[in-house]
Amino acid sequence: MENDVAKMTEPSAPRRPWAVLPGEWPGILARYGAKPYRAEQILHSLYRDMIKTWDAATTLPGDLRGALAENMPFTKAEILARSESTDGTRKLLVGFEDGASVETVLIPATGRFTQCISTQSGCAMGCAFCASGSLGLARSLTADEITAQYMAGREYGEITNLVLMGMGEPFANYDATMRALRLINAGKGPNLGARHITISTCGVVPGIERLADEGVQFELSVSLHAANDALRRELMPVDRRWPLDELLGACAAYTKKTKRAVTFEYTVIRGVNDSRADAEELARRVRGVPLAKVNLIPMSPVSHRPDFKTPDEGTLMMFLDTLMKNRVQTTIRRSRGKDADAACGQLKLRTAAKGAMPE
Repeated sequence: MENDVAKMTEPSAPRRPWAVLPGEWPGILARYGAKPYRAEQILHSLYRDMIKTWDAATTLPGDLRGALAENMPFTKAEILARSESTDGTRKLLVGFEDGASVETVLIPATGRFTQCISTQSGCAMGCAFCASGSLGLARSLTADEITAQYMAGREYGEITNLVLMGMGEPFANYDATMRALRLINAGKGPNLGARHITISTCGVVPGIERLADEGVQFELSVSLHAANDALRRELMPVDRRWPLDELLGACAAYTKKTKRAVTFEYTVIRGVNDSRADAEELARRVRGVPLAKVNLIPMSPVSHRPDFKTPDEGTLMMFLDTLMKNRVQTTIRRSRGKDADAACGQLKLRTAAKGAMPE
């Protein structure tokens, strides 16, 4: 699987405006004989005025706008369809120039507005409970396409939190993902705080190790969903490449190096991984990782696995209580947007015809 991950990684070069880091603009402008101060005007136009064409950057001279339009065109990201849940969660189907598409989700709450974005169109990881991988991987996104989802989300309100829990495995598209996040975090860019950005991985150990050396304060979330390798390999094929001992060892090293917590995601599936013994084994496992936290996520229905059911409330409370009594910081994360297929695990490859309901 390591070779597969390497093949899926697509380094991004700053050929599109939404992939250029603030510090790269002066060098780009020098090619066109433009003064460095024009970079500030470009950044203001991109992330404050939220322009979508260079013609709209009216603070720039016409010849520079023309050169940028010819050589650095904007990413074509079209909202193909929209759907909205009764709880206010909104899902957007975003289509790109080559026909690839992804889903991104906007989740309003008191005092915060969270966006869940995708890093790949589809997913190759094949987790049994997740719709994203049910049809496989179409391709990885470029950095500008990842940023394009964020810019689309900002049209609905100021994004306060960004989670990479949509379609795809971020660490299978490491370079493009990190470039996009560094841009979104940049003070002269969108300026979203690093601690408000969460990267979620299914357990790609080399990605965790690389992130530990990045010197950034992004949050890290790791999907476990089982407390032993036998069950986890049934649910998550990634465990065959990086089993739990190796994965949890990498997480412990990450917390030691960064002094930052790791949140473990655990989807609770009725009759599969929801027993008291499962909870006790999970507690024993994660206690070996300093600063570890656990999010319990009740299973959201997915069409390709009708046998996977949501746990009853009593079982969920027992699981929570068992972890807490074993001194594991634990919360229950209630997925939003289930009636719009926008909850955890429900995002998948769609077309406008088969996908989300038009607004």
